[in-house]
Amino acid sequence: MNFRLTKEQEAFREEVRAFLAEAWPEGKRSFFPDNRPEAYQEEVRFRRQMGERGYLSLAWPKKYGGQERTPMEQFLFHWEIAYAGAPFPSTAVGIVAPTLMRYGSEEQKRTYLPKISSGEIDFCLGYTEPEAGSDLAALQTRAVREGDHYVVSGQKIFTSGAHEAEYCWLAVRTDPDAPKHQGISLLIADMSAPGIEVQPLWTMGNLRTNIVFWDEVRIPVSQRVGEENKGWYYLATALDYERINLFPGPVSSVVRQFERFVQVCTQTRRGQQLLSQDPGVRRRLVRLSAELQALILLNFKNAWIVDTGKVPNVEASVLKVYNAEFRQKLADAAMEVLGPYAQLEASSPYALSEGLWEWLPRFNVFMSIGGGADEIQRNIIAQRGLGLPRREG
Repeated sequence: MNFRLTKEQEAFREEVRAFLAEAWPEGKRSFFPDNRPEAYQEEVRFRRQMGERGYLSLAWPKKYGGQERTPMEQFLFHWEIAYAGAPFPSTAVGIVAPTLMRYGSEEQKRTYLPKISSGEIDFCLGYTEPEAGSDLAALQTRAVREGDHYVVSGQKIFTSGAHEAEYCWLAVRTDPDAPKHQGISLLIADMSAPGIEVQPLWTMGNLRTNIVFWDEVRIPVSQRVGEENKGWYYLATALDYERINLFPGPVSSVVRQFERFVQVCTQTRRGQQLLSQDPGVRRRLVRLSAELQALILLNFKNAWIVDTGKVPNVEASVLKVYNAEFRQKLADAAMEVLGPYAQLEASSPYALSEGLWEWLPRFNVFMSIGGGADEIQRNIIAQRGLGLPRREG
């Protein structure tokens, strides 16, 4: 693995930074979820700016309007976007588009790919259900075929972005009598269709996700992706694309959080000395810095694997677990080093870093669950990476 970026990659990174300095300047770069009513319209405007520059289709084939840039350049773009705290239509660009290119009909490609690359539309993921989380193949949302439509009834949960997205990438059961992995189909649902009810579900980290009820929603058969009852195969492929396209973000955002923690320690006094002058605090910062460098290298290793044309399956699971654990270590360190000040919410005039340290422990719980729980990732590492049996005996 070569640890140096090429001149072309460095130039591209500087191009992205210059774009962000203008389109998403420092004043917008918050650590926190932005729940203002006008925030989504700002996000849409920014999304379309990215589309105009071709940033939403960087690594796409030219026949679909892409630039055919390398996976490493795409990685660098995602890194800079997340470091700046800027929004990105990750589901549409990182999951839906590459899956459609591979399995979608020509009509679906003509309909959705140009709108995704321009930033005109976004998608939410209709995967998880109350009784189907880590065991996604246990999903029960039913799709019954009636002529040239499917009639969909059921419930999805933790459907982030469902209150804003134009479409849902929806997993449904089309054959209830088939083995659970063989009776699933994948549909594209228009979120404005009659029978869809979206209810907010707020996490302890102040992130809005949703419960979505599907009450006899009619979806054209033409909106099925691939073959009927083969949806599990397409979902597995989509999860690979998710690993490939989306893993830089969580790491670059925690780099920024650590940099802020160091800054606070160099500016905050306890008694007659700065926190950064305390030997115990210095040891803590050095240890965290070393672990963060290991996390960054894991991230770049994943990018390098993709750049060589392979899929980082086990490596992506290692990265996800290590990232979640590091985030929790950083939050714990801030609580212990900053003391009671770290417990103050953003509304307090005495809060440090606008209340970041109070919010991080609440938010970081999500990082161990969303996108595949740590327990599932450890099973992948054990079975696929170490060759351990699925169960004893």
